Amino acid sequence: MRMRRILGLALAAATLVGVNAVGAVGAGAASSPNISRDDCTAAGGQVVARPYAGYTCTLPDGTTQAIT
Repeated sequence: MRMRRILGLALAAATLVGVNAVGAVGAGAASSPNISRDDCTAAGGQVVARPYAGYTCTLPDGTTQAIT
């Protein structure tokens, strides 16, 4: 019984750590700047359509930004 409780606590702690890591990644992605289609093409980027996610701009350096 004690071993089951210890394993349960370890699993709960690992789950919380995973949720915090995913939340931190999501927060960084949400705060990225947006760019217009014209600004994207003027910077040498390519407008890419993503299903159910709208359009993004892929710049020559490999970064992506959301299209406004």
